[in-house]
Amino acid sequence: MTFSTTLKSALFGLGALAMTASGAMADDLADIKSAGKIVAATEMHYAPFDMLENGEYVGFDRDLFDEIAKELGVTPVYQDLPWTSILPGLEVKKFDFVLAPVTMTAERADRYSFTLPIADATVAFVQRKGGKLSTPEDAKGMTVGVQKGTAQEKQLEAYGEKIGGINVKGYGTTDEAYADLMTGRLDAVAGSAPLLNFLAKTRPDDFAVVNPPFGTPTYFGFVARKGEGDTLVAAVNDALKKIEADGRMTAMQEKWFGAATELPMTMPQI
Repeated sequence: MTFSTTLKSALFGLGALAMTASGAMADDLADIKSAGKIVAATEMHYAPFDMLENGEYVGFDRDLFDEIAKELGVTPVYQDLPWTSILPGLEVKKFDFVLAPVTMTAERADRYSFTLPIADATVAFVQRKGGKLSTPEDAKGMTVGVQKGTAQEKQLEAYGEKIGGINVKGYGTTDEAYADLMTGRLDAVAGSAPLLNFLAKTRPDDFAVVNPPFGTPTYFGFVARKGEGDTLVAAVNDALKKIEADGRMTAMQEKWFGAATELPMTMPQI
């Protein structure tokens, strides 16, 4: 075998290896399009984003993602999971996409691929109607519930340190925290403003939101795997822009939140 033949064989082998490696690179959007469906996970106990009513999945996220799936040309399949298992489940590929509203943080952005914002996520307090809090600062020394493992929990802990101490009590779901609030075991519950406003709107005799919100202005987004999910996120972002532009987003916000909120159409600084 001549040197020229050997060199050609080596180059051909390298080229074939590169093509194999390129073909093996995962692309979640391509796989979803091929399957004709997208499997999305959320926790269906996060009103008004995700709820079960008479066994049926409803809420802002459901309405919004139904529209996104139409734009992608695929059928959505929804899974109900505990919040603490959702991001780990995405990483080990138990499903394609995280539909649960995920608070955008720099730490999470290093690990996951975020879509454009789908809602405001700034943190506030809710208390029993006629409670003791007039301002967020009044929470000093009080017992406040929050869902465990959330960005809201971290913001509450930081705020407690800032104002001189809050007794933070973690819960598996927000519903559990609201129940303890009603029985007097808690003075308040911390959560994202849209959730608390919905709670106070639907149960005005029981709950009242403490204004203004105390947290740093933040947003919720949906999440895909970093790298292989980037093309999926790009496609979802295109769908979100279209849904915003033609008025569907405004209609859904008014339906579930009671008012429309203008959202960034570019990725915010986090």
